[in-house]
Amino acid sequence: MADTTCHMSISLDGFVAGPSQSPEDPLGRRGLELHRWHLGDPRATEADAEASAWLGRPRGAYVMGRNMFGPIRGAWDDRWRGWWGDEPPYHAPVFVLTHHERASIEMAGGTTFHFVTDGFDAAYARALDAAGDRGVDIAGGASTVRQALAAGVIDELTLDIAPVLLGSGERIFDGETFDFEPVEVLPSVLATHIRYRRVVPPAT
Repeated sequence: MADTTCHMSISLDGFVAGPSQSPEDPLGRRGLELHRWHLGDPRATEADAEASAWLGRPRGAYVMGRNMFGPIRGAWDDRWRGWWGDEPPYHAPVFVLTHHERASIEMAGGTTFHFVTDGFDAAYARALDAAGDRGVDIAGGASTVRQALAAGVIDELTLDIAPVLLGSGERIFDGETFDFEPVEVLPSVLATHIRYRRVVPPAT
């Protein structure tokens, strides 16, 4: 079975998004400061380019939370079709966790958003089935990544640690065991990119 991956930018104080997400601030207040390394900052280096390639590698399916898909709360506004315009960057099935039913949305370029109301495990199982041998990515946001970590399904976790203090926002770590070890580190002035692999216990 192909790996399940997750790639998140994170502040020095542990936040992957700022507070008060809105259409004007998709990643919460100051959240974009975590992503300068791949959003055209002139200080970006070859290390940032390599980490961007990790982030953009094709996957067979994705799982994301409702907040990652958009700022809509409560019942769906069917006019909202995601942050990414008519052709999202996924080019694969995307399974969106939600408490509110919604018909699937087929977009240009091969992305179809499917809305899953029966929890993370169900969404992940559907993603595995859709991905085949191409692997699944846990695309965020924070709550969805926490659920994936708690379920033990992430094989490879990449963190882009930006030299930013947000002070508040959304965390992916909340006191749980971190059973990963670093396998590659790429430093730049905009972020330290660390690729981790899950520690596999020795066979008994």
